[in-house]
Amino acid sequence: MPRADRTLSERLSDEIVEIIRAEQLGPGDALASSRDLARRLDVTTPTLREALRRLEATGVVQFRHGSGTYVGPGIHRRLLANPHRPRIDRESVLELAEARLVLEPAIAAAAARARAEGGMALLETAVSNALRPPVRDVRPAVHFHVALAAASGNALLREAVEALLHVRVLDQIEIRHRYDDRERDHAEHVQILDAVRSGDEAAAERLTREHLTSIRDVVAAADLPRSGE
Repeated sequence: MPRADRTLSERLSDEIVEIIRAEQLGPGDALASSRDLARRLDVTTPTLREALRRLEATGVVQFRHGSGTYVGPGIHRRLLANPHRPRIDRESVLELAEARLVLEPAIAAAAARARAEGGMALLETAVSNALRPPVRDVRPAVHFHVALAAASGNALLREAVEALLHVRVLDQIEIRHRYDDRERDHAEHVQILDAVRSGDEAAAERLTREHLTSIRDVVAAADLPRSGE
């Protein structure tokens, strides 16, 4: 049952999403102008823009200065980021590293078993990401571990890893800055790719677990503020 206390901005956000779906728009596709959307939904342009800003906070739409509004990658997400991101501390970063350690080795084994064509192509492309030093909060276009999940052929597994890294994006950025041995990171990714490519489920699972354990250990030893400090 719809909530009676939903704001106009919330209702408009849902209606804009329905327009995106009805018109079968995907990430990167342009939306109608704010003026046209406001006219279509019978609201003022400022009110419409407030709804768009809500959608921007979760990546459903993206504003491009001087160009317009576009569908963002968040349109397909079921697990959304908190737009009011909390402060990073040791516990939150370690929590992410440990969650990935639980989930991703089994996903790597599934990838080696399935070797889905589209996912393998992404994995081949993403393997070189580790060689690029992190620059502030800029993230790779395709995360290696998201591509690894895509190689499983299970869209929900890919979405789960992608959503986890998006929801905890600041923690993931901190991990990438802390685990800063680019050559080692790349070499470990190459080993995982080779295991998946050869269909060796046990090796893919083991190598992914060892890789993520190394990351977890670096985070555990890092000089990060503790919760409440």
